Amino acid sequence: MAEIQALLAALDVFSRAPDKASLEKANAWLQDFQHSSEAWTSCNLILRSPDAPLAAKLFAAQTFRTKVTYDLAQVDPAQLFPLRDTIIAALEYFKDGPRAIILQLCLALSGLALQLPTWTNAVEGLIESYGQNPSMVPVLLQFLTVLPEELYSNTKIPVTDQEYAERSTQLLGSCSKQVLDMLSIYLQAPGVTHAIQNQVFACLRSWLTAGEMAARDVADSAIFEFCFQALASDQLFEAATNAICDLIHETQEIDDNMSVIKRIVPKLTALKAILTTVNDDPDKMKGYARIFSEAGETYRLLILQHTEAFFPIVEAIGLCSDYHDLDIVPITFTFWMRLAQSMGKKVTISPLLCGAYETLVTVMIKHLHFPPDSSTLTGQELESFRSFRHVMGDTLKDCCYVLGAEQCLLETLKLVQAALARGPDTPWQDVEAPLFAMRSMGAEVDPHDERAVPIIMQLLPTLPTHTRIRYAALLIISRYTEWINAHPSHISPSLQYISAGFEDTDQDVIGAAGQALKYLCQDCKQHLVPFLPELHTFTVNIGAKLIQEDRVVVYEAIAYVISAMPMDQAAQSLKTFATSILAAVFAVANKPTPATKQELQEVGNGLANLEVMLHVVGSFGEHLPPSCQGTCQEVWPVFDAFLAKHGSDYESAEHVTRVLRHALNLFGRTVLTIAADVLGRMSASFASSGMSCYLWIASKVHSRFGNEEDPLLRDAVRDVYERSTQKILVMLQEKSAATLPDVLEDYVRMLMNMVEFAPDIFFGSSAFPASFHIALAALTLIHTDTIFASLDLIRMILTHDCLNSAPIEPLPPKFPLYANAIHQAIDKEGFEFTSLLLTGLVGDFPEETASTIVTLLRVLASLWPIQLQQWIPVILQRLPVSSVPEEAKVRFMKDLGDAIRVKQYDKVKYAVLGIHRASRKARDRRKVVSLD
Repeated sequence: MAEIQALLAALDVFSRAPDKASLEKANAWLQDFQHSSEAWTSCNLILRSPDAPLAAKLFAAQTFRTKVTYDLAQVDPAQLFPLRDTIIAALEYFKDGPRAIILQLCLALSGLALQLPTWTNAVEGLIESYGQNPSMVPVLLQFLTVLPEELYSNTKIPVTDQEYAERSTQLLGSCSKQVLDMLSIYLQAPGVTHAIQNQVFACLRSWLTAGEMAARDVADSAIFEFCFQALASDQLFEAATNAICDLIHETQEIDDNMSVIKRIVPKLTALKAILTTVNDDPDKMKGYARIFSEAGETYRLLILQHTEAFFPIVEAIGLCSDYHDLDIVPITFTFWMRLAQSMGKKVTISPLLCGAYETLVTVMIKHLHFPPDSSTLTGQELESFRSFRHVMGDTLKDCCYVLGAEQCLLETLKLVQAALARGPDTPWQDVEAPLFAMRSMGAEVDPHDERAVPIIMQLLPTLPTHTRIRYAALLIISRYTEWINAHPSHISPSLQYISAGFEDTDQDVIGAAGQALKYLCQDCKQHLVPFLPELHTFTVNIGAKLIQEDRVVVYEAIAYVISAMPMDQAAQSLKTFATSILAAVFAVANKPTPATKQELQEVGNGLANLEVMLHVVGSFGEHLPPSCQGTCQEVWPVFDAFLAKHGSDYESAEHVTRVLRHALNLFGRTVLTIAADVLGRMSASFASSGMSCYLWIASKVHSRFGNEEDPLLRDAVRDVYERSTQKILVMLQEKSAATLPDVLEDYVRMLMNMVEFAPDIFFGSSAFPASFHIALAALTLIHTDTIFASLDLIRMILTHDCLNSAPIEPLPPKFPLYANAIHQAIDKEGFEFTSLLLTGLVGDFPEETASTIVTLLRVLASLWPIQLQQWIPVILQRLPVSSVPEEAKVRFMKDLGDAIRVKQYDKVKYAVLGIHRASRKARDRRKVVSLD
C-alpha cells in the first residue's frame, strides 16, 4: 500500500501543476515505477479502487499496456493467464467507460494475445463470451478494432518474425470470417444504436486496412449494401464514407477484384446524381469527393481502358473540383495528377477525357480568382489562399501534360482577351487569374513554341497597370525566360517592361521585377552581354531607390551576365561594379568620427550585393585575368582597416567574412600573398569580439593553404590557435557552452584542419590541453553539427598514427611528443570524456554517432584499459534507470571487461551497441505522463 500511496502522490503533483523541478521529479518517479515488477499488482489495485481518482486509473491502464509491451518477462509463465483474466475483468468493470481506459486495456489485451500462443481462442472466446451481452458489445468491438492495429503497428512487442507470423494468423486470418459475420449481424440488429453502428464501421476498416478481410468477402456480406445505405444517415455518414473508401482501396488489385468492382461502380454512378442535391452541405460534399476520388485513383487504368463505362466517376470528380468550397476541391487533385501520368503512356486519349481536362482548366482558373473584396479575408485566410493557388497551379500543369501546354495557354489567353474586351470596368481579378495560370504553366512551355507564347509576350506590355496585374505579368516573364532565350528579339521589350516595374510604388511589383530580371539574366546571359552598360546605369539610377532585398536580386542578375563574358571582360566588369561598393567600405573605415548605424547598414548592404556577385561568378580558374592579379593586395587593406575599427559589429563582421569566403574561391593562390595578414586580423578580431565568423574564415584559409611552409603563415596559424583557445576559455567562464554553439563548432572545425595540416603546431602548443577540454565542452551541447564535429576531432586525435601500436618506420621525430600530449590529456580528461560519450550515447546524441563512439571506446579500451575499467562503473551508476536498465549496465560492463581481458578490442562494438539498443528501448517507453 505504501507504493500505491507514493504513486497517487506523484500523480497528484500533476493535478496541482507546481514548479518544473517538482514535475520532473514526479515524472521520473512514475517512469521508474512503470519499470518495476510491483507495478502489475499496484495498477490492478488502483483500477479496482473506488477511491482512486480517474487520472490514476488512466495511468494504471496505460501502465498495463506499457508493461505488456516491454516487461512481460517479469511475469511468471504460470501467471500469464491470470494476468489475462485480470485485464478482462478490468474491461468488464469499466464497460461503461471512460473510453480512454477501455482503449488502453484493449491495447494491453491485444499485446498479451500476441505473446501468449497458448491462448488459442482469443478472438473466438471473447466473441462467444461477450457477443451476446449488449453491455459488453462496445468493449468487444473496441478490442476487435485495436487488435489488427496493435499487431501491425506496435513493433516494440518482443516476438520473432516466425512467432509473429504464426500468432497473427491465429488471431486475425483464421477469425476474419467470424468477425465479418458478427459485424454484419450487429449493423442491422433490432434496436442497434448509431454508436454501435459507428463502432462496427471502425472495426471493419481496421480489419480491411490490415488486409485481414478480403474485399470480395465484404461485398458478399450484408455490410456492403448497408455501407451505401448509411450515407443517407447524418449520424453514420462519415463512418460509412471511411468504410467505402477503404473498401474501394482494397480492390486495387483489379484483376483479382473485378467482381467486386462491377458491384461498386453502379453504386457510384447512382451516387453521382446526389451531388447536385448537397451543394449546401460541405460535409456531405467532402465525403462524396473522398469516395469518388478514391475510386478514380484506384480505377484509373480501367478509366483509360473502358472510358465510357467509368466516365461517370470522372464526371463526379469534376463536379467536386468545381465546388465552391476550396477546402474540398484539393481532395480531387491527386486523381487528376495520377490519371494524367497514366495517360502520358497512352498513344491515343479518349475525347471524353480530353474534354474533362479542358473543363478542368476553366474550373481551376475560376478558383484562382481573388475575392471581389479581399478585405473580407483575415491575414491568415489570404495567405492560405495564396498558397493554395500554387497547388492549383500544379493541377494546371497536369492539364498541360494531357492537352499540351500550347492548347492550355491558348485557352487561357482567350480568357484574358475576353476580359480586356469587356472594357475598363472589368474586375482586375478576371485578368489576373488567367495570368497566374499562364505563370503556373510556364514550366511546361516548349521553348520553341511559335503559336501561344509570342501572342502572350506581345500582350503583356498592353495590360492595365493595376498592381496585381503588373505583378502577375512580371512573374510570367520570369517563368518564360527559357523561351525568351530562344527568341532574343523579345529581350529588349522584356527589359523595358521589367524596368518599368522597378519604378512602381508597390513593393510586390518591384520584387516581381527583380525576380524577372534575375531569371532573364540567368537564362539569357549570352544575349544580355551588350546590355551590361545599360544595366550598370540602371543600378546607379534605380538601385538606390530599391529596398535591399530587391537590390541584391538585381546584383545577382547582373552577375549572371558577367559570368557569360570572356574572362578578361568579366574581370573588368566585376571590378567596375565592386569599385563603388569598396569605396563605401573605405570611406567608413577611414572616417575620423565613429560610423553611424545607418552607415554601417549601407556598407553591409553593399557587401551583400558584392557577395552574391562573387558567388554567381564563382572562380576564374587557376590563371587569373591580368586585371585581377593585384586585386588581393589592393583590396585587403580596405577590409583590414574596416575590421580594425568596426570588427565588433556583428552584421559588419558577418558581411565582410562572407565576402572573404567567396574571394578565397575567386582569387585562388593569389590570396597566399595576404593569407598571413588575413589570419592575423581574424585572430585579433576574434580575441576582441568572440564572434565565430572569424574562426570560420581562419579555418577556410588554413584548409586552402595548410600545406604551405611559409614561416609567416605558420606563425599566423599558431597565433589564431593559441589566442582563440585562450579567448574561448574566458568565454566558457562567463557563459555556458549551450550559449556558444557556433563558436564551439567553428573552433572545433578549425582544429580539425590543424590536425591534418599542422599537427606539430596543434599537439606541440601549450594550448593543446585547453583545446581538448573545449572539445569536450562542445559534446555537452544538444546541437547535432557541433557534436559530430567534436566527435570527429577527438577521433582524429585518438586514432593519430603517433599512437599506433605498430609504429611507422622510420618514426617521425615529433610523434613521441604528440603521443605524450595525447596521453596527458586523456589522463586528465579521460573520465569526463568517457562519461560524455556514454551519457550522449544513451541520451541526446544523434543515432549516427554510435559508430564513432564505438571507435573511440575501442581506442580507450586498447590504450587505457585499466583506467577505463575504473571509470565505467562510476559513470554507469550515474545514468538513471529510465535511460539504461540495470541489467543492460551489467551486461555492458561484462562485455567490455571480456573484450579487454582477451584483448579482442573489436568486441567493444558489441558492448556499445548492446547498451545503445537497451537505451533506445528504454527511450521508446519513456513518456511524459498524460493526465487529461
